[in-house]
Amino acid sequence: MVDTFNSHAVSITAPPSNASPVTPSDTVDLPFVSRALYIGTPGTLRVRTHGGQDVTYQGVSGIKVLRVARVFATGTTAADIIAEW
Repeated sequence: MVDTFNSHAVSITAPPSNASPVTPSDTVDLPFVSRALYIGTPGTLRVRTHGGQDVTYQGVSGIKVLRVARVFATGTTAADIIAEW
């Protein structure tokens, strides 16, 4: 497959190239810091940001542009979460 953008530098504003389902955990970080999270089932989302802050978002759905290291199990009711990086 030809990738016409292969020779371009990847910036933080570029669309994500990878995605993986998230299993929320109170003790385990994501394998990669995300660029965005897709939330398939709306709810509350508790995360640890790339900067180290614990934040809770209410009524989250769809794509949320967030650089997070962890999605907590406790305090998260949103489901079908996919990390993009």
